[in-house]
Amino acid sequence: MECRFLEFTNIKCTSMDKKFCEFQYCFIKATNRTYKHLSVRNNLYKVPVNQFSINAAFTKRSNGILPFKYNLTFDGCKMVADIGNPWIAFLFGLLKPHSNINHSCPFDHDIIVDKLPTYFLQQQFAKFFPFPEGDYIFNSNWISSGVIRANVRVHLSYG
Repeated sequence: MECRFLEFTNIKCTSMDKKFCEFQYCFIKATNRTYKHLSVRNNLYKVPVNQFSINAAFTKRSNGILPFKYNLTFDGCKMVADIGNPWIAFLFGLLKPHSNINHSCPFDHDIIVDKLPTYFLQQQFAKFFPFPEGDYIFNSNWISSGVIRANVRVHLSYG
C-alpha cells in the first residue's frame, strides 16, 4: 500500500481593509522533517462582528488553476450550528480543535488558528473524500457587511 502525504507548501494572508482587521501573523512552521503546522492571527478592530460570510474554493493546480469540486459561500455565523451541509461541517471540523472559532456570532475577539498540523488535515481529508495526487490551493475570502475584509490562501501538496 502506497503511503501518501499532505503538506503545506505556502500560506498567504491578506487584509483587504486594514481599518477592519489586520494579520498579526500568518506562517507555516516546520518543527522537523515530517511535522509542519500553520498558525494565523487576525486582529479584529471593528468588534463585535455580528455577521460574516466565507467564500471558500478548493482548486487543483494543473497547467494553471482549475476548479476541483468545491466553491461555495456560506454564513460564517451559522457555520458552528450548520451540520446539514457536509462541506461546511468538514471545514469547521478542520478549524475547531485548533482555533478560537468555536461559537456563533458575535465575535468580539481576534481570530486565531494555532498550530494546525498537516497530519490532522491528512486524516480529515482521507475521511471526507478521496482526491488525486497533486498541488492544491484552498482560497478563502472572509466577508463582512458585503465587503471582502480578508483573504487566506493555503497551498497544499498531496502525493
